[in-house]
Amino acid sequence: MVEQTSEEARKQIVSLVKDFVKRDVEPIANTYDNEDIYPHELIPTMCELGLFGINIPTEYGGLGLDFTTFAMIFEELSKGWMSVSGIIGTHHILSHIVATYGTEDQRTRILPKMATGEIRGGLALTEPEAGSDAQNISTTAVKDGEEYIINGRKMFISNGDNGNAFALMAKTNPDSDPKHRGISCFIFEKPNEGFKLGYRGLDTCELIFDDCRVPVENLVGGEEGRGFGQVMNGLETGRINVAARAVGVAQAALDAALSYSKKRLAFGKTISEHQAIQLKLAEMATKVHAARLMVYDAARKLDSGERNDLEAAMAKLFASEVCGEVAMEAMRVHGGVGYTKDLPVERYYRDAPLMIIGEGTNEIMKLVIARRLLNT
Repeated sequence: MVEQTSEEARKQIVSLVKDFVKRDVEPIANTYDNEDIYPHELIPTMCELGLFGINIPTEYGGLGLDFTTFAMIFEELSKGWMSVSGIIGTHHILSHIVATYGTEDQRTRILPKMATGEIRGGLALTEPEAGSDAQNISTTAVKDGEEYIINGRKMFISNGDNGNAFALMAKTNPDSDPKHRGISCFIFEKPNEGFKLGYRGLDTCELIFDDCRVPVENLVGGEEGRGFGQVMNGLETGRINVAARAVGVAQAALDAALSYSKKRLAFGKTISEHQAIQLKLAEMATKVHAARLMVYDAARKLDSGERNDLEAAMAKLFASEVCGEVAMEAMRVHGGVGYTKDLPVERYYRDAPLMIIGEGTNEIMKLVIARRLLNT
């Protein structure tokens, strides 16, 4: 169970994030997005605000905020520029895994540095032949004395370039039946011999492990075969942050549509006075509100210590689909100008598909939901 953040503290941190977004993020978002520039200059302020320690317990130097506040922060960041939320997205999956399953040595050694941003984390899960089918990974970890030798390739790894520590899933027992019991999770820290970066886009890289050595003390929890469950649990927090990002982008698209509709003239009056546009805006606003409530419900269950895989999957599924729909409708409200890069609505439309795919595709989310319902 996570201690509930007081309403006063929640309002204060969310207000600080809003100010940061308005002051530092929004002015550069379009230019940096169009030119594919990583916002290095935002990192010091993010560190000062404690954004790298949102869900890290206070005893390890973090803010110790609950997941409802966590979701609100991701929403606000994504309203300004969704890519900024990506800087701390998988970072908090790693911190959650270490805080929940790590040994005391691992928590003491890793979490304080993660809270300050000295260690910036990620999740090394996806492979060329294993995405949704996470049990089918081929990366191996073979114990050799006081180290494990890692071989394999990971792809589409957020924070792969600018991050320096990753929750790395690898097979310690390739012959295990069932497969998931042969998977372990390691804290992989860069730099390391036998490791290199492959192709990269905006801080999304391929990680290549060629006889890369990781110390035994970096096996999460100190026990092999637990990694699949550890990472899947971490992904539930990831689904909440992706769903919150989707709500943020959808809200930004709605706000843009509302603002534009009050200015654009057609047939002698603003388009907001036309019933066809009013119906669009009403439906968009209703869906965004519903998505936000689903995200908060999933976060509340996680905070209370209840099982929340069903609610997290539902929130991620619904919020990301709503984001895609609302971004498209916002573009239609804008008409031709919405398809240009002159206004941010085009960016919202491009950002939306990432939430549909990230932290488990929506097809997988439907299977998660159905299986939970049928097992109830």
